[in-house]
Amino acid sequence: MSDFAPQPVDRQLPTDEARDLLSLVRDLIRRDIAPHAADEEEAGRFPRETFTLLSEAGLLGLPYDSEYGGGDQPYEVYLQVLEELAAARLTVGLGVSVHSLSCHALAAFGTKEQRAEHLPAMLGGGLLGAYCLSEPASGSDAAGLRTRAVREPVPTRSEQPQDPDRPPVPDDAQGALGWSLTGTKAWITHGGIADFYTVLARTSDDGARGITAFLVPGDASGLSAAAPERKMGMKGSPTAQVHLDGVRVPDARRIGEVGQGFTIALSALDSGRLGIAACAVGLAQAALDAALAYAVERRQFGRPIADFQGLRFLLADMATAVEAGRALYLAAARLRDAGRPFARQAAMAKLLCTDTAMKVTTDAVQVLGGYGYTADFPVERYMREAKMLQIVEGTNQIQRVVIARHLVGPES
Repeated sequence: MSDFAPQPVDRQLPTDEARDLLSLVRDLIRRDIAPHAADEEEAGRFPRETFTLLSEAGLLGLPYDSEYGGGDQPYEVYLQVLEELAAARLTVGLGVSVHSLSCHALAAFGTKEQRAEHLPAMLGGGLLGAYCLSEPASGSDAAGLRTRAVREPVPTRSEQPQDPDRPPVPDDAQGALGWSLTGTKAWITHGGIADFYTVLARTSDDGARGITAFLVPGDASGLSAAAPERKMGMKGSPTAQVHLDGVRVPDARRIGEVGQGFTIALSALDSGRLGIAACAVGLAQAALDAALAYAVERRQFGRPIADFQGLRFLLADMATAVEAGRALYLAAARLRDAGRPFARQAAMAKLLCTDTAMKVTTDAVQVLGGYGYTADFPVERYMREAKMLQIVEGTNQIQRVVIARHLVGPES
C-alpha cells in the first residue's frame, strides 16, 4: 500500500480559532502520535509523554473555562478534536475523554475556591485524571455501589505518616471533620497511573441519594491499584481496579453537597458519552480509510478490487454510517453548547456511533480478507478496540434503557 492517502475530514468549524486548533492537532498527530501507535499498542505501552505534550498544548482542558486554565471551546469543537485523536490512536483519544470526564465534577459542581485551587493543574498542569464510579459488583447498576465514605477527624500532623515528598496537613485542617474512604473501584481507565481520581462513594444507605463525590489525590495514603486487566484491545491504556483502604480526604475535597454524588455522576456521563461517540467515529473513520487504501491498491482478476460492485457498495455503506454517526454526535453537542437538554441525544449518539464502529471495523477486516486478520494491517486492532466502546460508560443496552425512558417514561 503506497499511493492512497486519505483526505482529512472536511469539518465545519465555527471559528477561525477552532480551525487553527484543529491544524495544531493534526500536526501533533502526524509528528508525535500516529508514527508510534501500532508499535506502542502491540507493546502495551501507555504514552504518558504524549499526554504531557497535550497538556502543554492546552488540549486536556478544551471544553472548560479559561479562567481555570481551560480552552473555552464548545463541545462541537472539543469532540471533533477527540475524533481526530482517536482516529490516530484510540488510547490517546479515549484517554483525553476520560480525563475530561474526571474534571467535570469539580468544574461543574465545585465551589469557586475549589475550582481555583485544583482546576488549573488538572486542566493544564500536566496532571492526568481517572473517574471512579464502577465497582466489581455494580457496573450498569451504578447506584448500587458499596465504596463507603465515613466522617472522621483529619489526623493531626504528628499522626500523619512521615513522607518528605508530601506537604504536611495545613494547621487549619488538622482535627477538622473529613472523610475516610474504603472500597474497591473497577474498570478504571488510568487506574494506578492517574494523578487524581474523582471517586463516588456511599455516605448513607439512602440508595442513589446516599452517594457523594470526592476528589482524591493519586498519591493518597491507602490508595493502591491492582495489576492492569489483560484486555482484548486497548492494551496501551491501563484499566485496573483501584483499592481505597481508609483513604483520608478532607471535607474541602468533597465535591457538591453530601448525597449529590449520583446526580453529579449522571451529569458527567451525559457529556462523557459524547466523548465516547466521537472516539468511536474516529476509530470507524480510520478503519474506513484503511479499507479504501487497500481496495484501491489490491488487484484481483486483473483490476483493483475497488472496481467490483459488491465491494463498492460495502464501502459506500461504511462511509454513510460514519457520516451519520458524526452528524448525530455533533447535533447532540450543539444542543449542549446551547444550554438545552441533551441526555437523550447523548445516549443515542453513544449507541449509534459505537455500534457503527463495531460494524465498520468488522467490514474493514472483510475488505482486506486474510490480510485483515493479521497484525500486519491495523484493521484487526481497530475491530478489537471497537468492541470495548460498546461497553464503557454505559453499555449499549443501558443506552437503550435511557433512550426509552426519555421516550415513554420509566418502567412500571
